[in-house]
Amino acid sequence: MRSIWNGAISFGLVSIPIKLVNATENHSISFRQIHKEDGGRIRYRKVCELDGEEVAAPDIGKAYEDPGGVMIPITEDDLAALPLPTAKTIEIVAFVPAASIDPLQMDTAYYLSASGVPAAKPYTLLREALKRSRKVAIAKFALRGRERLGMLRVVDDVIVMHGLLWPDEIRAPEGVAPETEVTVRDAELDLADALMDTLGSVELDTLHDDYREAVEELIAAKAEGAPAPRPTEPASGGGRVIDLMAALENSVRAAKEARGEAGAASDTAEVADVTRLPTKKKTTPAKRTAKKAATKKTTAKKPPTPRPKRTSA
Repeated sequence: MRSIWNGAISFGLVSIPIKLVNATENHSISFRQIHKEDGGRIRYRKVCELDGEEVAAPDIGKAYEDPGGVMIPITEDDLAALPLPTAKTIEIVAFVPAASIDPLQMDTAYYLSASGVPAAKPYTLLREALKRSRKVAIAKFALRGRERLGMLRVVDDVIVMHGLLWPDEIRAPEGVAPETEVTVRDAELDLADALMDTLGSVELDTLHDDYREAVEELIAAKAEGAPAPRPTEPASGGGRVIDLMAALENSVRAAKEARGEAGAASDTAEVADVTRLPTKKKTTPAKRTAKKAATKKTTAKKPPTPRPKRTSA
């Protein structure tokens, strides 16, 4: 794998020469823009606004535009002269529990490779120290013209660095949560737990990009002049939930059936353990009035019960 950055890890007074390698790769299919009428490629040209001439890459520089619209040129020499200690160094500033890092901050991942034989010993020392402490290292580094925050952890026998967003780059989730107050019953939570348990046992290696495969099939068919694959009917669902309990029960049952588990329906009923109360029939005011009148009429027609006569001995 080709390195994208060479430098060193600063671990106190220990310096570890390393190479930075991308840990992930993008498999998404990219498209070109074309003219619909004749299929010609649409290309972008960088043109100067002042003279209208196309400018080649070596002649393009950087500038900062101030609020008044004035361009302030900034050269590569200006940036290189900045007193930035992390320009060629991954500077470890702290060791913290992994649970203290919010996944919301995590960004691109990189493999850190020991650069040369002398780097093997200090690299292994840091790796084993991270393993034994069960902590992650927080570091500062500079990449692509800006200083960034990073988190170092161990994966197998390799030190991995995740780029982290700065805390002030995370937006507060204001106005995102539902504004309406909702009460969730224990029976609903039990069914949600059952659904989570059923869906939780999946190997991540078995998951794949269905959309990318469909696009590849479409491209192959068009290249051969064959008709495009017909779309499959989307699964029902995703609409408004009328009965949450029924939706959860059906979800658990469907998940178990998809995994070939026997007795999915009976198991779901046991997990739910919900007793549905009989619905009382509503009585209209007219029916209540008629019922009272009938009761009074029956009471009026009923003769008094005769009292037994006493006999003398």
